Amino acid sequence: MGGVYCPTCEAGVEVTAKFCLSCGHNLTQQGPITATGHDLNQLKDVIRLREDLSMAEKFDMIARVEDGADPIALGIAAAADDDGTADETVSLPAASEVAPALQSAQWNDAAADAAVELAMADSKLLDLKNAGAFEKLDEQFTGAMDLGRNATLELLKVSQGLLLPANDALQGVPVMQPPNKAFCPKCGSDIHANAMLQWRKWSDASTHLLTIQLEAAMRSSLMHLAASYRDKIQDLEDQLTDAKKAIEKAKEEAASAPAPKQEKKPAKEKKSTGKAAATTKAAPAKSKPAPSKPKTGGLFGAKKPKKTYEGEPGGKAEWFLEEALDTVYDPHGTGKPVKAAMILARSAEGNVRVRDVIRAYAVEGEDGISELAWTSPLTKYLIEAYDAC
Repeated sequence: MGGVYCPTCEAGVEVTAKFCLSCGHNLTQQGPITATGHDLNQLKDVIRLREDLSMAEKFDMIARVEDGADPIALGIAAAADDDGTADETVSLPAASEVAPALQSAQWNDAAADAAVELAMADSKLLDLKNAGAFEKLDEQFTGAMDLGRNATLELLKVSQGLLLPANDALQGVPVMQPPNKAFCPKCGSDIHANAMLQWRKWSDASTHLLTIQLEAAMRSSLMHLAASYRDKIQDLEDQLTDAKKAIEKAKEEAASAPAPKQEKKPAKEKKSTGKAAATTKAAPAKSKPAPSKPKTGGLFGAKKPKKTYEGEPGGKAEWFLEEALDTVYDPHGTGKPVKAAMILARSAEGNVRVRDVIRAYAVEGEDGISELAWTSPLTKYLIEAYDAC
């Protein structure tokens, strides 16, 4: 064993060389290494800091290391690799021990819920959430998030080297394993225990954060998806309700209409002569009365009917949407009926409909109505009609 080597290409170099002649590595930034893999400059620093050696002994030991002496045998460094005498490496955790915080998550983290509300700020989704529109879907949400957790655990098992990638797509998952044996290059002490402690702390903290992120991401995504389908289902229900009302109205009109009279065959007219003919010609035709104008309630059509809610508390919003939308004032005089699915305002984040305004107002008052909804003048009249009932 002798000499020192370049840390990049492992070619032999001179102790005083500043660059490797083989690869051009700058030895002033990262010094040469010994045959045992230790940094020569760090070994020199260790020798200089020893207080049990005289100055002459320090120079002698440095010279011996530069000549290729084994620093491990000199007692100034420990083996960098496991040679069988060191402690066994820590075994990897079992698959059931991967991310315990994630495996035990109950999907009710307050931080995740707060993150969801921040992401939904000033949107229709937050109004629906505050109105309790998603409470009935908790069971479905939990089942969907459990599936997401299982998929995440499979990725974690691959990343920690517990499972081999099942297909080519998982080959790109980076493997994050605990560090191997490590020793201090200056004092030679085993720092693996401290490294493992820091690794466990980082792993536990990152897993807890991952669980919160996963819950917030899945919950907000599921709410967005549920809201879109909720609007489509509500539109279909509104169309079905309108169709049923139209059918019932047609049946009522058909039942109340008088039966058609059978027309009698006109008798053959006899030719009149003399005075009778003159009298017939002289008789003036009776004038038909002028049709009466329909009664109106003002410039914008008939007055709106008044209705009063007499049901149980909490059901007024749905009652109003089904029974009392005809009491809403029409500011433009279009005469078109107001429907629950009518869009009041549009945006890239989603549309605001009549039912969204009424349900939000019933729960939180005007504070629960989004700024987008206030851009429609009909919102004000919806609230007035709702309060009047």
